[in-house]
Amino acid sequence: MSALPEELWRRILEIGVQRRGFSYKDLCCLSISSRRLNRLSDEDFLWSHLLSSDFPPFFSPSSSSITSAHSSTCKSLYKLRYERDRDKKIAAHRRAVLRKESQVLERSMRLRDMETRLAEETNKMRATLAELSNLSNVRQASVALNVWQPEIIRGRQKQIVEQCVVPIESRFHVLQMELKLCKQQILGLEKAHIDEKRRLALVEEELQSMRYHPLRDQKPINGGEVEFNIKRKKLKKFHCPGREP
Repeated sequence: MSALPEELWRRILEIGVQRRGFSYKDLCCLSISSRRLNRLSDEDFLWSHLLSSDFPPFFSPSSSSITSAHSSTCKSLYKLRYERDRDKKIAAHRRAVLRKESQVLERSMRLRDMETRLAEETNKMRATLAELSNLSNVRQASVALNVWQPEIIRGRQKQIVEQCVVPIESRFHVLQMELKLCKQQILGLEKAHIDEKRRLALVEEELQSMRYHPLRDQKPINGGEVEFNIKRKKLKKFHCPGREP
């Protein structure tokens, strides 16, 4: 490796960058392998090609003239553009997470509303069943009285029934219709509750995957976090654009 001249190494790096075999990460890795490659990987023609290929709208003759006036290297410009692009991606990711969180909140509220309506319909069905049972007992008692009681008592009962606002038979049929309607409402709400619960679980899973970070979510083992931070501090002095602060 040391026997190869710098011109050959420079040509190798140039071909690798032009044919997109080398990315900015590869140049950063090469820069920490030796002093010679650190010097060669910092040359402007390499980073100029990466800047024009990775960020075409940013790199133009006018922008290059401005940067030359400010005596900025292409590597520093690449780092600046990379950080801006990274910040945009982070902001877009945060907005996507917020939208997903709002969807979770909306579906959770909808699910609680369905549970409330389901409880109300269940209580209504129980009340209807209780009233229907009482009316059924009244009908049976009325039939028994009509059979066994004298004519005078049956006439008195007929007057009492006629004085009622709603006849027993009509009320009985109304309650049967209400019971049937309550059962249909409960079946529909239960089905909608199951579907909404499944959608909520799917949205929560998507939100969890969006929040997941492979390095941040790992717990340190035997001081591994401290060792990782030390390595980051050592590599930070090379100012690689791929390294986050």
